[in-house]
Amino acid sequence: MNFVTLMLLAAIILLIAYFSYGRFLERRLRIDPERPTPAHTMGDGKEFVATKTPVLFGHHFTTIAGGGPITGPIAAIVFGWVPAVVWIIIGSIFIGGVHDYASLQASVRHKARSIGGLIHQYMGARGQLLFLSFAIATLILIVGVFIILVANTFVSFPGAATASLLFITAAIIFGILINQLRLNLVIATMIGVTMMACSIWIGLRFPLELSATTWSFLLIAYAYAASVLPVWFLLQPRDYLNSFLLYALIGGAFIGILVARPTIQMPAFTGFYNETLGFLFPILFITIACGAISGFHSLVSSGTTSKQLQNEKSGRLITYGSMLLEAFIAIIAIGSVAYLTMDEFSARLAELGDPISVFSAGMGAFMGAWGLPIAAGTTFAALTASAFLMTTLDSATRLMRYTISELGEGQHIRFLTGKHTATVIGLSGATLLALTGTWQTVWPLFGAANQMLGALALLAITLWLVQMKVKSTFVVIPMIFMFLVTTSALLVMIYMNVLIHSNYFLAIIAFILFSMCIFLAIEAFRSVKKHT
Repeated sequence: MNFVTLMLLAAIILLIAYFSYGRFLERRLRIDPERPTPAHTMGDGKEFVATKTPVLFGHHFTTIAGGGPITGPIAAIVFGWVPAVVWIIIGSIFIGGVHDYASLQASVRHKARSIGGLIHQYMGARGQLLFLSFAIATLILIVGVFIILVANTFVSFPGAATASLLFITAAIIFGILINQLRLNLVIATMIGVTMMACSIWIGLRFPLELSATTWSFLLIAYAYAASVLPVWFLLQPRDYLNSFLLYALIGGAFIGILVARPTIQMPAFTGFYNETLGFLFPILFITIACGAISGFHSLVSSGTTSKQLQNEKSGRLITYGSMLLEAFIAIIAIGSVAYLTMDEFSARLAELGDPISVFSAGMGAFMGAWGLPIAAGTTFAALTASAFLMTTLDSATRLMRYTISELGEGQHIRFLTGKHTATVIGLSGATLLALTGTWQTVWPLFGAANQMLGALALLAITLWLVQMKVKSTFVVIPMIFMFLVTTSALLVMIYMNVLIHSNYFLAIIAFILFSMCIFLAIEAFRSVKKHT
């Protein structure tokens, strides 16, 4: 099969879903463009900032995209490309997109409270304690695994490292132009994109070669700074400018695929069991993770995006649209390796070390079809991927700080509420994980915790909709499915790490997460019964 056919078919399905199912969700969530959002009613110029839709879309999209829709699908393709593609399309339309959009709107209707705040309102203090503990564990896993992936990418592609550092300066300048000098958005964007192009040019000519450990510490310092600085100064402008990188990569790859017309050589289906990952159900679902649904997205929607949303009507584009576009990136990621045989894929993964580097090599080959030197295309793809890994890294650190502070407030532990203390505590756990683990060992745990976080967010949304007397089947079914998938995956991980891999540390973590899921399920049952 030619990959062009698959890519175009996926794009058409996702586009139809945005205009059809997206409008259905808009009606069910009772969107009112005349209702003031927290960005207006609670604006403070720091966290609550009414933001133009294109800027907020760029911030939200780049934050949720990260490396998830690249790493997960490439890792899961060992089961064959058909199961991966089917789950990405169905999952993003009916589960992931619903999760993201509803999380945003639920937060906006509750004065931009986080999902943890909604859990407290509808499930009580004990439910909130369990949820926030789970969310913190998930965020530590996210920050840890993304530090590993970015550091590895910078080692493999030093030019991308130089450009990424220069991007930070460009983002700060752009943020000052927009928010302090009130420069026209179009003019400021042109200046920002020009600075980014210069950064890429300098990066390709002056690569910065450092060890993975050194890069890890530098990334930790960057994540700390991004977490405590005002959102308009670095986080928001960096994410917005980085979105143009991703648009360029998607466009370049799209054209390259149309020109190269690569044939899919990987098998459509390899079987229900893989020696490395385990059983297709439920491991496929937690491995693909962000390409179809990600609990992390609910933290973004309710943690930062809801504080910046200018109008409720923009929510569908910013959240549901971003999720479907992320699904399309996941399809492109599959194409970046599906033109190889399984043996060629295994050899390339062993040679380059991680899915991000493998993806970059595939993108370089595609863009070479329309004349761009393969080496330049590969470096550009690596640069783009690392830029989005960093946007997830900095936003996840900030969300981790919010969550730890929220836990401190809920449990009346005052020292946890300080932004510097909360950031340091969260980064300490992520640093330990990043310096002692590899992406292969951390990713399954991240996937399981991340998907369960999604199920819990859907639970909070269900309780909200029940109170509003809105038919919530469109949320309840995804919630039940994700809960079953995640608990099953954790049981499989316990089994495999004890009896097959003898990795008792991972088995213990999986058991703790499983136990927390069960306690939360009990609390949820009590809450649903009380509200119905």
